[in-house]
Amino acid sequence: MRFRLTDDQRALRDGVRGLLARRFDGEALRAAVDSPGLDRVLWRELGAAGFFALRVPEADGGVGLGLPEAVLAFEEAGRVLLPGPLVATHLAAGVVAGAAEGEAIVTGVDRDGLVEWLEEADVVRGDAAGAVALKSVDPLTPLHRAPAAGARAADPVAVLLTAAEQLGTATRACELAVQHARTREQFGRPIGAFQAVKHLCAQLLVRAETARAAVYAAAVTADPVDIAAARLLADEAAEQGARDCLQVHGGMGFTWECEVHLLLKRAWVRARRGGGGAEGEELLAADLRA
Repeated sequence: MRFRLTDDQRALRDGVRGLLARRFDGEALRAAVDSPGLDRVLWRELGAAGFFALRVPEADGGVGLGLPEAVLAFEEAGRVLLPGPLVATHLAAGVVAGAAEGEAIVTGVDRDGLVEWLEEADVVRGDAAGAVALKSVDPLTPLHRAPAAGARAADPVAVLLTAAEQLGTATRACELAVQHARTREQFGRPIGAFQAVKHLCAQLLVRAETARAAVYAAAVTADPVDIAAARLLADEAAEQGARDCLQVHGGMGFTWECEVHLLLKRAWVRARRGGGGAEGEELLAADLRA
């Protein structure tokens, strides 16, 4: 099968990337870490650009596109570590007033009771009564846990869009590792000339591209089993990719000023969302037994 993007899809991806480059670059990321909180002006700009209403029918005021286009947009969001309950607000578009336009920030309670950005949200889908704050490893993803956790399975679309965010983060980790390997010198040579570093960078690329193929394919089939496989591969690509990027950066990768630790922390938090880990593995195992 061929998954070459159409001209319209490339234009959508480039448009989202351009918007985020203007409004949420590296300096904005650092500012967000230093002063946590959601930028509601940016949130409304995303709404005006159709980010949340991509899959809402045109007859209802949306963009009228499909799951593959949403995956491309969320991949770009993951690439720059855009904060906020993006998936929950996207799923609420057309259902919760103001979500599609970015006027309302929507979050939700997952099956484990985890709630992201509870205090910033205008609408919470699910029962968050009695939720208590948790210590989040990611400075840009505040977490609460609600006691009333449900037993329902995760929404496959939410699982896939999380995988797309993880794919974007894995891609960014690969870019940063290669950039550093080309410019950092030791013993009079770029460190990318050394075989061990070459292998790390190659593994970063292989994992990211394998995850990309799986995520794009799942966006086309929308099959829950394909989505589960894509999510597992994307989680691994993001987490292990950030670890390997940290290894390429060496000692400076552990410093607060370096962006790499933020990639790893966001990947860890996203991997805890419903639909990943053991839940995805059980779904794949059940399909194999069928």
